[in-house]
Amino acid sequence: MLMSASSEFVVLCQEQMMLLAQGLGASLSVVYLTQELVEAPTNEAKLVPVVVYPETAMGRQGVNALALPKFNQKLLTAAKEFGTEDTTASNSQQELLSGDQIFLPLIYEDVMMGLLVTAREDRAWNEQERSQIERVAQTLTIACILDQRRTWLEVQLHQQQILQEKQQDLLDNLLHQFRNPLTALRTFGKLLMKRLRAGDANREVAESIVRESNRLQELLQKFDEAIDLSAEDLAPLKLPEKNEVFVEATVEKEDKPVLLLPGAGEKKTECYLADVLQPLLVSAQAIAQERNLQLMSNIPSNLPLVRINPKALTEVLSNIIDNALKYTPPGGKILIQVGQEKDNFQGVTITDNGPGIPPEDLEHLGERHYRGVQAQTEIPGTGLGLAIAKQLVEQMQGKIEVFSPALPSKISLPQAPGTTFIVWLPVVSD
Repeated sequence: MLMSASSEFVVLCQEQMMLLAQGLGASLSVVYLTQELVEAPTNEAKLVPVVVYPETAMGRQGVNALALPKFNQKLLTAAKEFGTEDTTASNSQQELLSGDQIFLPLIYEDVMMGLLVTAREDRAWNEQERSQIERVAQTLTIACILDQRRTWLEVQLHQQQILQEKQQDLLDNLLHQFRNPLTALRTFGKLLMKRLRAGDANREVAESIVRESNRLQELLQKFDEAIDLSAEDLAPLKLPEKNEVFVEATVEKEDKPVLLLPGAGEKKTECYLADVLQPLLVSAQAIAQERNLQLMSNIPSNLPLVRINPKALTEVLSNIIDNALKYTPPGGKILIQVGQEKDNFQGVTITDNGPGIPPEDLEHLGERHYRGVQAQTEIPGTGLGLAIAKQLVEQMQGKIEVFSPALPSKISLPQAPGTTFIVWLPVVSD
């Protein structure tokens, strides 16, 4: 795995090199790290200088001449016996401590991490000085271990945060999509109660449906409150063991949206829009009746086939229709029509005569959790419906257009700006 060095580790190396220069008269010291972690013994370690002291020597030929040509074979000889846990000098290590140049591999538990090289031009090193240099090497080895452990923990924390974000998005999506069928279920239960006479044996069943639906609605509200809090840890960090401290985890953030929704990721098929819209209109009509709204539809019978994912399109249209039903005040009107065509796309238009969408909010539509002015109202919502719809439509190579004030239609009213959504879907070519 690729090694990395933090700024704190570099500063520590600089301080240790300064001690060698000021205390022992070292004329040049270099700390190398291996490009990749390798097990000792080895002669394949690729070294990269991370600290040179004095810094004026960085451009001198002496840096390379001091270490690299002489290093490979000497390191191989030393590493064969070096690397014991107490990091005391072995016989092979002592062989490196000759003349005015000293080569000390930075090895921990048989893992080669780097090399300390120091030299003095005016005289050879004595035994006491060599011991001090060995302690510096031990310090650098321990610092490198801690630096790699810190990097490992930071990467693991980053990975955990990404997983938490994905889990949060997944939970948000599922809870949002849970609302639409729950609303329809409650509405059907209430309508059923109205149609059953008192004393009818089935009325108790209808009452139970409404009661349990209300209970689910309360639980859903609790979930909404809970997802605003910090999520629990998904994968508690465990301390790495031995060489695992050096392994840098690689986190690849997927470009694909986290959507565990009906139809997400499934293959597209050819079908008629009427087949998708009809079941939605039944539910929407029941909700509109309960909320004192007039729902109208215009779906011609000779529409061309479109290439879509039926389950995904159901979620898209359900979200947009649900918004129209939710934000149109009592007495308002909603029109759902199909028939517009442009550039090999078939459009599904949903128009209402509600309060409309302010210009400052239009540019943010489709952003997760963005509600704009609606966040200041008592109308419940999470700001996820359009974000989910946008992602699902894009997966079908379609697009969504929004107009507010609404496009002209037979339900437009001067006193109500209204909003028009057009879902454009690819037509099957002949």
